[in-house]
Amino acid sequence: MIRGYREAIEMDLDVVIKIDGDGQMDPVLLGQFADPIVHGLADYTKGNRFYSPEFLEQMPKVRVFGNAILSFMTKLSCGYWDIFDPTNGYTAISARVLRIMNLDRLHERYFFESDMLFRLNIIRAKVVDIPMLAKYADEESGLKISKIIGPFMLGHLKNMAKRIGYNYYLRDFNVASLELLSSILLISFGTVFGLYKWVTESAQGDVATAGAVMISALPIIIGVQLLLAALSYDVSSVPREAIHPNLSNTLHSRRSDQAHATLLAGHANPSADQEA
Repeated sequence: MIRGYREAIEMDLDVVIKIDGDGQMDPVLLGQFADPIVHGLADYTKGNRFYSPEFLEQMPKVRVFGNAILSFMTKLSCGYWDIFDPTNGYTAISARVLRIMNLDRLHERYFFESDMLFRLNIIRAKVVDIPMLAKYADEESGLKISKIIGPFMLGHLKNMAKRIGYNYYLRDFNVASLELLSSILLISFGTVFGLYKWVTESAQGDVATAGAVMISALPIIIGVQLLLAALSYDVSSVPREAIHPNLSNTLHSRRSDQAHATLLAGHANPSADQEA
């Protein structure tokens, strides 16, 4: 897939659409995936098989449950709280956005779509879900849950940590940064202090005093409230505007500058033109 993206960049396309070859995705929907990007309403579009209850009638129940769990995990790791069905392989992306992405870092196997969403959030690209109805035949999925659950969990945890670190402590430092840091410190202190008092008092056969209980419980309560406030801030900070129109202008300016420089070089060396 990454090789295909590189080839598309070299072909100077505007929109690059990815569709799996398993027969589950209808090519008739290609225009619906491309339109939001063409009109500057999105940088990346992806299919959503959960948009309507009627869409789920053909989906195996195991897939419905698994995708629901994966969707929540992906929301945490990628920061796009308004999307669903993150592993859907029917996608479209602006070629301008592809040019500024480090494709070498993209995961190349089953974690590809989830990792793509994480990296799109890092550059603040806008993602839009496109309702679609998947077609299921009698084919067996090559995706074994027992084999990928561990790598998926680890991948999501890594991406969540990197996204929070970059968005809230490297690129910016805002109220959510303070809330998150404070919540971790308060919850950690309350938990450690509570466990310490519980162990020591139990060993002595005593009952913890009301003051000791409050010293443990109050930081945890405040920490949880701060954590929820940070989560609310994260949900509200989902990218709302497409970035590729501005990238397009920038790239166009660079091409114009290069053409102008070439023209000036030609005027500066007319003998070369005559010799040619």
